[in-house]
Amino acid sequence: MKKPIRVAVTGAAGQIGYALLFRIASGAMFGADQPVILQLLEVPVEKALKALEGVAMELDDCAFPLLHGIVQTSKPEEAFGDANWSLLVGAKPRGPGMERADLLKDNGKIFIEQGRVIDRVAASDARVAVVGNPANTNAMIAASQAKRLPADRFTAMVRLDQNRATTQLAKKANVLVSNVSDVFIFGNHSPTMFSAFHLAKINGKPVPQVIGHLEWLKSEMQETVGKRGAAIIAARGMSSAASAANALVDHVRDLMTPGMIHSVAVKSHGDYGFDPDVWAGLPVKTTAPGAYEVIKNLPIDDFAREKIAITNKELVDERNTVKDMLK
Repeated sequence: MKKPIRVAVTGAAGQIGYALLFRIASGAMFGADQPVILQLLEVPVEKALKALEGVAMELDDCAFPLLHGIVQTSKPEEAFGDANWSLLVGAKPRGPGMERADLLKDNGKIFIEQGRVIDRVAASDARVAVVGNPANTNAMIAASQAKRLPADRFTAMVRLDQNRATTQLAKKANVLVSNVSDVFIFGNHSPTMFSAFHLAKINGKPVPQVIGHLEWLKSEMQETVGKRGAAIIAARGMSSAASAANALVDHVRDLMTPGMIHSVAVKSHGDYGFDPDVWAGLPVKTTAPGAYEVIKNLPIDDFAREKIAITNKELVDERNTVKDMLK
C-alpha cells in the first residue's frame, strides 16, 4: 500500500469543507489506491470546533478504507505539519456594505499567517491550493511569505469557472459536457474572468463554428459564468459549496495527473500579457504529479486581448491594495 498523503484543509467544518472532505476520503481527489490523512483546521471558536468534531464523527462512520487518520485542530502548526497538500478553503466572507479592498486586507492577514506556517512546517514536496476569495490575490499573499517553497507550489482555483463555462457551452450546443474540451479561463476568479471561447472545442471543432452565435459567446456566456456565484446566492441564499468542492477535487486531481490540460491560477511571469507578479488563470499542462507548465503561444485575438487587459487591471489593483502585506 502507498504511503498516506497528508492533506490539510482549512475551514474544514464550513459548507465547502463538508462537501469536500468525504470526496477526498473516498479517493476522488488522489485516486482509489492512495491513502490519506486529513489534517483539519478550524477557528478557535467553540461552535466551529464542535461542528468539526461532528464532521470527524461522520467521516469515521463512513469507514473509508483510504482514510488513515484525522487530525482536528485550531492550531495552524498542527494542521499544516508535514502536509503534502494544503487546501486553503477558509476565508472571511464579504459582508453587507463591505468594500472589496476591506475584504482583501482582512483575508490578507489570514493568508500571511498560513503562508508562513506552511513554508515552515509542511512537507518538502508541499503544494498549496487556494479557494478562499479573493483566491488569486490570496495565493499571491501566501506565496510571498515563503522562503523555502517556490512560487509554483502555490496555485489558486479557477476550475469552478472552467466547469461553469463547459456546462454553458454544452447546453448551448445541446451536447454532453464530455464533448466539450479546451475550455480555458484567463485572469481573476471574479466577474472579470475571461472564458476563451475561441480556443474551446465541441467534438473537436472550434466552438464559434459549432455554436455560431458570437454575441452570445462574447457577452451572455461571459456574464453567466463570471456572475454565477452571485446568481446562486440569490437563488439559494448561500454561496456555492458543492460545486466549489467539486471544482477543487478536479483542480488537485488534474494537477496530480500527468498530461492533463486545464485552467489553473498561477504566477503569470508575464504570459499572455499579464503583469509578471500576479496570479492569473492560465491554461496549463500537468508535467508530473503536482508540477505543471503554462501552455504558451495560443492564439489571442483582439477581443481576447481586450478582456485579458481588463482582468489583468483588476489583479494589479488588488495587488496594489495589499502591497504592504507582500514581502
